[in-house]
Amino acid sequence: MSNIRITKQFSFETGHALYGYDGKCRNVHGHSYKLSVTVIGTPISDTQNVKFGMVIDFGDLKKIVKGEIVDVFDHATVFNKNTPHVELAKELSDRGHNVLLVDYQPTSEMMVIDFAEKIQKHLPQNIKLFSLKLQETDSSFAEWYASDNTN
Repeated sequence: MSNIRITKQFSFETGHALYGYDGKCRNVHGHSYKLSVTVIGTPISDTQNVKFGMVIDFGDLKKIVKGEIVDVFDHATVFNKNTPHVELAKELSDRGHNVLLVDYQPTSEMMVIDFAEKIQKHLPQNIKLFSLKLQETDSSFAEWYASDNTN
């Protein structure tokens, strides 16, 4: 049976600031992110299986990505927890804002690494994460490929 890649696209709004950066992005700002998640596997060949012919049900993939990424990051502000932005984060949080403190600089590059780790933990054994594309503007994006990250 052939390996097939399937992709599901998601979108979410997230704010962030890049502490120590030498440009405008050191200021708190936001993006309308678009995330493309591509997995690879063989279609289910068991004719008795309700998912016959599918690599993975798009709905099952959606549950994983929404639960781990979209529902967490949508309309949140993300800061590196090891920067002075924690003071701002506490102030925002105390005022009822959704704030995420992460172990990394919240660039698209680092976010896509984080997302790959989170998604991989929840995929069925026979399905592999092939790639992620995180687009922060119409012309700027970061990509993660499993083939680039094998040991």
